[in-house]
Amino acid sequence: MRQYLPLTDIVASLPPTVPFVGPETLARRSGRPLQVRIGANESPFGVSPVAAAVMRRAIDDLWMYNDPEAHELVEALAAYHAVAVSALHVGAGIDEILGDLVRIAANPGETVVMPLGSYPTFAYHVSGYGARLVEVPYVQDHVDLPGLAAAAQAEGARIVYLANPDNPMGTWRPADDVLTLLDELPNDCMLILDEAYADFAPAAAMGPMETRDPRFVRTRTFSKAHGMAGARVGYAITHNEVVVALNRIRNQFGVNRVAQGGAMASLADTEHVAHVVREVEVGRAEYVALAAELGLGHIESATNFVNIDLGSGARARATLAGLLERDVFVRMPGKPPGDRCVRVTVGTPKQRLDFAEAFRETLKDLAAA
Repeated sequence: MRQYLPLTDIVASLPPTVPFVGPETLARRSGRPLQVRIGANESPFGVSPVAAAVMRRAIDDLWMYNDPEAHELVEALAAYHAVAVSALHVGAGIDEILGDLVRIAANPGETVVMPLGSYPTFAYHVSGYGARLVEVPYVQDHVDLPGLAAAAQAEGARIVYLANPDNPMGTWRPADDVLTLLDELPNDCMLILDEAYADFAPAAAMGPMETRDPRFVRTRTFSKAHGMAGARVGYAITHNEVVVALNRIRNQFGVNRVAQGGAMASLADTEHVAHVVREVEVGRAEYVALAAELGLGHIESATNFVNIDLGSGARARATLAGLLERDVFVRMPGKPPGDRCVRVTVGTPKQRLDFAEAFRETLKDLAAA
């Protein structure tokens, strides 16, 4: 008798895809190590030396389970943001929190709205939990806030998601406009505001911390300016009712002991983050200058990456492939209008020089072909 894997209807209907193909996978496919890794918006400037020392010491205590409530980290975050401890929720990166938010706010078949081509992992969670995704195109490379509101009203959405500054475009909207969007959503619709790139953003994009509305959730991460992408530490700032709901389903030991200690130490090392932000500003300017040198445009960015405009999707894909042949890892937005670009993370000075050389050579080869 033939045996069958008893999948749920939701999982059985999903394609065998992942949100991102990792750089490690690309290296295995080519059989060569990557020489320049500036495609995942990690921070190659590294973790705070203070945090690194704390994490090394924490290794001695790995025989113990981590605090499932991450209480000390939650207290540190609450003090840092001047909000109540009850307004904080910690998870294994923003990615884990986004999945849990979909679980608590959208039943299978209910509608979730997001910008077309925005952060693919959120769309991955929406599909994985059986909700229905409605996507709103960008307007002039920016998130269309009125379009999101209109779609939410028309579709009876349970969740609207946006990143500000945006990933993958790098552009941003004023905080006042985001709050206007919240006011225009249905009363039973949650707004998830992904602020992964908050440390690089202008002040006008970052409004005051507001935790009185249970429909409003902000997420932050230690993966970008703090240089802790591999540690997987993210958090949400929101109304206590949302925190209570998340606690009903969260992974009880999701953020390990070493990561919790490192995040607390990094949060206190404000000079390290300030140094990274300054380096990113320099690197963004270098990428803009490189694009201009080569007769290319770019999209103004408030993040740790820059989209260099190749003019068309075909040319962008060819450039991406040419760079990978030179063992240089960058990415490109997967949907229009960003798919005319290659998206380049701000690397170290050495990485930027190596990228510039490979980029010039790739474009030269494409022109000759």
